[in-house]
Amino acid sequence: MPIPEDVTGFEIDADVRQDLKSLPKTLADDVARNLVMVARLIDSEPEEAYKYSRVALRLASRVASVREAAGFASYATQRYAEALTEFRAARRMTGRVDLWPVMADCERGLGRPEKALAMAGEPEVKQLDKAGQVEMRLVASGARADLGQLDAALVTLQSPELGSSAVHPWTARLRYAYAEALIAVGREEEARDWFAKAAEADTDGSTNAHERLAEIDGLEFVDALDPELGEDEEGEEPVREEAPRRKVAVDDAGEDRDIYEDEEDVEEYYDEDDLEIDEVDVRDDKR
Repeated sequence: MPIPEDVTGFEIDADVRQDLKSLPKTLADDVARNLVMVARLIDSEPEEAYKYSRVALRLASRVASVREAAGFASYATQRYAEALTEFRAARRMTGRVDLWPVMADCERGLGRPEKALAMAGEPEVKQLDKAGQVEMRLVASGARADLGQLDAALVTLQSPELGSSAVHPWTARLRYAYAEALIAVGREEEARDWFAKAAEADTDGSTNAHERLAEIDGLEFVDALDPELGEDEEGEEPVREEAPRRKVAVDDAGEDRDIYEDEEDVEEYYDEDDLEIDEVDVRDDKR
């Protein structure tokens, strides 16, 4: 696939460059440039990112960073069986546990929430850093919701991290997930407070908390730059219109998907039948 001339390969992280030093220099440079394209496109054009990841994978399938990048590109395009294969390969090569939550989420994507819950009870979870443990809670809560256990999904998110007033990179997503879980059990007034808290913490647009907050308040924002929307006869600004309130269920994997198992025995990781998560009371700090 064509790669823009301005892409040198040196844009990738230093640890990835180090990982590629096991390859001949010319090959390492080619792989690095493809990985740069994966990183550039994975959010905006995931299908294109996936294509570049497959090129890198063909060139250097024995490099852990390449397998991990291919896993995230597959995950972004909902190719969960492929993603799980690549993440497991990267984990075997490195011995790291940080991919554990996204591996569990792949199980959800494959329609196996019970396995995601089993992974949430494995010893690997205790080895995760704080961000990884929060991510595991999010996955476990989603798996509970997939199984129709909406109250349990809500309780799973209750933790000291949720009640803390400190803001971390994962804070907005955790608060947002909790708000959605409240919506799912019919506690809309509380959900509004948590959407507001999520919006306050969301400085990089990782959620659509502001839009969800507006929906609950019955507001619809009109794009003032839309050429199809003109000003009225007196040149006044378009008025925000009321939209009907609606309840939105917690994210689930309800769509039927064809599941392609990889050739390896994915059952080896799953011995537990249920999730072990402590229930912690959350103090809703008054604003």
